[in-house]
Amino acid sequence: MSAVWRAARAAVRRRRLQTVVIGLVVLFSTATIVVALALLDAATGPFDRAFAQQRGPHVIATYDTQTPATNAPGAEAVAGPFPELVLDVPADGAPVWATGPLTVVGRADPGGPVDRVDLWVGHWATGPNEIVVTSMPPSDRADAGYFARDLLGKTVTAPGKPVLTIVGAAYSLGHTADAWVSPATARALGATGSQVLYRFRHAANRAEVDAAVASVPRDGLTGTEPYLTRKAEVAAGPGTMLPFLFVFGVLGLVVAVLIVAGVVSGAVISGFRHIGVLKAIGFTPRQVVLVYVAMVSVPSAAGALLGTALGTVAARPLLANAFQGLGFGGRVDTGLWVPLTGVLGVPALVALVALVPALRAHRLSAAEAISAGSAPRAGRGLRVQRALSGTRLPRAVSLGLGLPFARPGRTGLTMAALLLGVTTVTFAGGLTTSVTRFGDAVDRADAVQAQVRPHNATFGDVATDRTDPQVESLLRGLPGTVYVTADLTLPIAVAGHRDPVQVDFLRGDATTIGFREELTEGRWMAAPGEVVAASKALHELGLHVGDTIRLTYAGREVPVTIVGRTLEAGIAGGALFADWSVFTTLAPSYHLVSHEVMYFVRITPGTDVESYLSAVRAADPGLAAWSAVTGLGNSYTVSVVSVSVVFSLMIGTVAALSVFNTVLLNVRERRRDLGMLKSIGMTPRQVVAMMVTSMAALGVAGGVAGIPLGIAAHRLILPMVGRTAKIDLPASLFHVWNPAALTSMALTGVAIAVLGALIPSRTAARLPIAEVLHNE
Repeated sequence: MSAVWRAARAAVRRRRLQTVVIGLVVLFSTATIVVALALLDAATGPFDRAFAQQRGPHVIATYDTQTPATNAPGAEAVAGPFPELVLDVPADGAPVWATGPLTVVGRADPGGPVDRVDLWVGHWATGPNEIVVTSMPPSDRADAGYFARDLLGKTVTAPGKPVLTIVGAAYSLGHTADAWVSPATARALGATGSQVLYRFRHAANRAEVDAAVASVPRDGLTGTEPYLTRKAEVAAGPGTMLPFLFVFGVLGLVVAVLIVAGVVSGAVISGFRHIGVLKAIGFTPRQVVLVYVAMVSVPSAAGALLGTALGTVAARPLLANAFQGLGFGGRVDTGLWVPLTGVLGVPALVALVALVPALRAHRLSAAEAISAGSAPRAGRGLRVQRALSGTRLPRAVSLGLGLPFARPGRTGLTMAALLLGVTTVTFAGGLTTSVTRFGDAVDRADAVQAQVRPHNATFGDVATDRTDPQVESLLRGLPGTVYVTADLTLPIAVAGHRDPVQVDFLRGDATTIGFREELTEGRWMAAPGEVVAASKALHELGLHVGDTIRLTYAGREVPVTIVGRTLEAGIAGGALFADWSVFTTLAPSYHLVSHEVMYFVRITPGTDVESYLSAVRAADPGLAAWSAVTGLGNSYTVSVVSVSVVFSLMIGTVAALSVFNTVLLNVRERRRDLGMLKSIGMTPRQVVAMMVTSMAALGVAGGVAGIPLGIAAHRLILPMVGRTAKIDLPASLFHVWNPAALTSMALTGVAIAVLGALIPSRTAARLPIAEVLHNE
């Protein structure tokens, strides 16, 4: 073993460039593998993992008594009973996200055996008349200070109830309440019932959850909510990232493994002559195998260690962006097996890949190994080169086109890496275009340039003294205004459905703000008795275009007909769009507070948006105005684009390294041929052209074959995302390809191949003729 180790170390020092290449390839491949596995691991049940971490309740039971029985067969943990009530907070009684009917629960602390609430800012409500409101934590907890300044100390006021002071913000992944107070405060507010939280040993599927619901005590039970309902809501948000992450993860994993296999096996095969020399001086076949396994294991171990660290760091922001909507600060922890696979699995893969050609050399005699390592078998490559010599192609080009056929195995692995690289870039390009178009449609950047809303006095801001019609009149009178649409979003009950839906009541120039352009079925409303529904709402309500529903509010009922389906919801995630006249008919006595209304403004072309916004604020300091052109500000778009760009760069880099290694090995094996060609007049520029052409041909083939695969993945995954999000995607999101885009995708493979081949080709061009031929 001492001789084996000395020979391996000598080989590592002698082949410095090959050692560096192996280390770099393993480094970037390991980083790609770690990121890919992290995404695949996180994409496998992210909600279940976070739910288990927070000990979320499998069943939320509500009782009409404050002392219900809590025993349930099969329950591993029970929390409660907690006093519960519904607090009706008017629009001017609290910050905007703490208004409406609030489910308030009295809990002594945020912990416990079930539903460990994430108190991410402030403190728990333990004193009298203190309240903690539910709010999703920011992905960066450093932003908690911003929320603390704007939230803590504000009040919640409901008619006939004590004024409550907000002392904290918390989040329950199971959404067990809209706000929490102390048990004593809940009873003082007039708790009407209680809440009991159950966590069961077996609740992995619908049948087990139904059995769990059936097992809770029935005496005084007024309602139950299984956790699968909440899980479905989460799946329609961050869960839409999972198909993308799965595709990128699989592509990254396959590309990295292929490239490691190609580089390592090529390094061993190129050392056959050295293997023959080792055998000639007395090394046994087993020692020769160990020398080469050790030779590639040294740089691979270092590369795997650094690559694991790099991949772990790179995966964190990607996971944070992808899962920031889950409600635990964007932090998604992956299993320990992910970095262990990088540190231990990749070196093991390298050793296994090196073992296969080394065992082949194990069976060769010293003379046969030296002969096999002197040059590749040129039969196929030579025949192709001779066939091409009869064409009008330059000789350097015809020779280059024949080179890949000399080593078909190595060429196949390089070709596969380029093909998957182009597939990744094509899929990522189509995906980026689709989500950007989706973001533009939702942002309505071409239809609306400014949004205006009166300040909410509860935030301590200056409030306007203008009424809703007066604010609209002011905006229409400002220079540059073309269209103004007022939007009031209210929760409205639908006859036959348990939960209310958000309805956007529109007034003014509603046909100009972009919602009509998002229609995927039917038409825009043209009469007071017509509404347009968001596609997600239709899926959840089980309705279709053409159905008639009855909206109810405060005892009044108005029938409306669904005449169209639109891509997305309104500013507050509304389910329906209705004309303002429906609102006045449905709630004639409703007390409208000015900050409840949002105004969408379209300005004349050429008008500076910031100047217009300044004019709005100057006309009335009680109005908040901001630009509606958000573009890539859409968090979902940013998440998808960032994942696409990072993976395209990572896979493109490792594919280029594969090409680099292939050309490097070809140059080493063909030193004698290159010396002969240069001796008979081939210029350095022609040598570069020959070597680059050999890889550019693979790039063209990889581009032509990779484009259909990338398009197929795009067409397969996008509908899956739409079904997950419960929205119907328009054809414009699928038809993202044009001749220019396809040409650029095809050239991507060529670019990767040329960039990878350029440096070793220039090295080949500088080979001294006399030195090469003298060594031979």
